Amino acid sequence: MRWDRLFDDLQAQVAAAEAAELAGEIVERTRIEVGALRLRDRLRAALDTPVRLTCLGGEMVAGPLHRVGPDWLLVAERPERDALVALSAVTSVAGLGPLTAPPAELGVVEAKLDLRYALRGVSRDRAGVTLTLRDSTSVSGTIDRVGADFIEVAEHPTGELRRAHTVRQVRTVPLTALAVVRTT
Repeated sequence: MRWDRLFDDLQAQVAAAEAAELAGEIVERTRIEVGALRLRDRLRAALDTPVRLTCLGGEMVAGPLHRVGPDWLLVAERPERDALVALSAVTSVAGLGPLTAPPAELGVVEAKLDLRYALRGVSRDRAGVTLTLRDSTSVSGTIDRVGADFIEVAEHPTGELRRAHTVRQVRTVPLTALAVVRTT
C-alpha cells in the first residue's frame, strides 16, 4: 500500500513536469511565430476594416483599409478621397483587431507593385493630389513624373486642373520624404 502511494506520487510528479514543459514549449513556439509576423501581415487581415493611422509629422489617416501593398496602404477616408500611405511613415495603427494573415513572402509580381507603381497609377489618372511629407509640410498639385526614388509634382491650386498657366512651380520630392498622398 505504501509502495503504491509512492509510485502514484512519483507518477504525478512526472506528469506535472511533462505538462509544465509542454506549456513552456507552447509559449516559446508562440513567441517565435509572433516574432516572424510583419506589420503587413497584420494589416492584410484587416482589409475593409476601419483603421486609424498615425504617421510621421503627426498626420492622421482614418477609414476602411482597402489595399495593402509591399510598402504602402490605401485607405478610403471618404467616398471621393483616398489616402495612399507610405508604410515606412506609419508610426501606429489602431483598429486592427485580433486577426493576423499568415506570414507571406512577396511574390515576384507583388514585389513590383511598390509605392512607385501606385504613384504611377495616380500620375496616369492625372488626379489632383495633396502630399503630406514626413516633416508635416504639404504640397498640392498633379504628379507629373515618378522616378526610381522621386516624384515631380506640378504645383497648382487645389481643385483646378493642371494647365500650363496654373502651374506655379514643379517640385521634386524624394520618395523617402512622402508620408501620405491624398487624391483631391
